[in-house]
Amino acid sequence: MINFPNAKINIGLNITERRPDGYHNLETIFYPVQIKDALEVIEAPELSFESSGLDIPGRMEDNLCVKGYHLLKKDFDLPPVKIHLHKNIPIGAGLGGGSANAAFFIRLMNDKFNLDLTIDQQLNYARKLGADCAFFIENKPVFAFEKGDEFETIKLDLSGYSIALVMPDIHISTSEAYSGVKPAPVKQSLFDLIYEPIGEWKNFIKNDFENNIFKNHLEIRGVKAALYEAGAIYASMSGSGASVFGIFDTTPDLAELEQHSQVFYNI
Repeated sequence: MINFPNAKINIGLNITERRPDGYHNLETIFYPVQIKDALEVIEAPELSFESSGLDIPGRMEDNLCVKGYHLLKKDFDLPPVKIHLHKNIPIGAGLGGGSANAAFFIRLMNDKFNLDLTIDQQLNYARKLGADCAFFIENKPVFAFEKGDEFETIKLDLSGYSIALVMPDIHISTSEAYSGVKPAPVKQSLFDLIYEPIGEWKNFIKNDFENNIFKNHLEIRGVKAALYEAGAIYASMSGSGASVFGIFDTTPDLAELEQHSQVFYNI
């Protein structure tokens, strides 16, 4: 059985406070986009994981799909499986690719082995694998808060716009991203701001990771500027970077950016 985990972008990201457990409370808008991996699971004599496409660093045991298998195995009599992941979503891009793989693995296993998991049960398994994994269970626009694993559904439809995403050849680690952030309460929540006209978003919807990352990586700051120069209504780094997306009225010409970065159109 096969499915196709998709990426997400963050529209706004406010780091509001540091938690006693070492995580941070935040608020953001998660919006699904159509940059996809391919995930296949078949029964096999023993549990195994293999990948193709983009190189995935780390050991097999640390992959979130494998961790998801062991998590489900505690509660269900599952046979061994062979997991194959074709990786297309850029890594270290703030697009949630690894989290999407974990959530879609839970969804796939639920379908393949008739586990009859409710949505709430799938959400709870996903939360154990990572802060934003749970978003990909229902995979629809949400206002996310606390660690990024609690949601309120929002009415946001960008299908009438062209979204372009630029991924420079830069990897931003989570530790680097958080090293320059100073948590602070918000004056007005993204839950309300997201309903303002898109043309106004650039004036008050921000990503708290940008300031420090732009100082250390001028190329990423340059990508955001180039998207506005190309006519973006709104542009922002996604998550903790390094990808930057722009929302346009029509498909832009980003040929110059394509010379040095990977560019995805109409996602």
